[in-house]
Amino acid sequence: MEEILEILENNSRMSAKEIAVMLNKSVEEVEAAIIKFEADNVILGYDALINWEKTSKETVTALIEVKVTPQRGEGFDKVAERIYRYPQVKACYLMSGGFDLTVIIEGKTMKEVALFVAEKLAPLESVLSTATHFVLKKYKDKGTIFEEKMKDDREVIIL
Repeated sequence: MEEILEILENNSRMSAKEIAVMLNKSVEEVEAAIIKFEADNVILGYDALINWEKTSKETVTALIEVKVTPQRGEGFDKVAERIYRYPQVKACYLMSGGFDLTVIIEGKTMKEVALFVAEKLAPLESVLSTATHFVLKKYKDKGTIFEEKMKDDREVIIL
């Protein structure tokens, strides 16, 4: 039934009836599977992907590389939990490579983001260093292209 998850991941507005038709299953089977996925915390929520640049809302997104000292007996989990509990944090990932955590946050201004890093994130006991990268433009997010250029398929006629 992972096909149901893949369909919902691409379009969470797809109805159980539409999914049933696509998978040649009964609506009841699909609805039962979705209810079970929700109960088992496989499906954690349903998101809308918004292009905020087309609205009047001012928002700034930043990706922050965070190097931390893992805590004894807790590893990175305890530090990550302290970080992801902040409402500004939209995502937090444990990484391999040159830093430990990627933290994605949103704020109203660059200054607001900078203050969050300086006042909340950097002072945490286990945080060794941070590097903040501001998102200047989104081209694609969660598999969706934000601004697809219209291709001109007209033939050139030379007189």
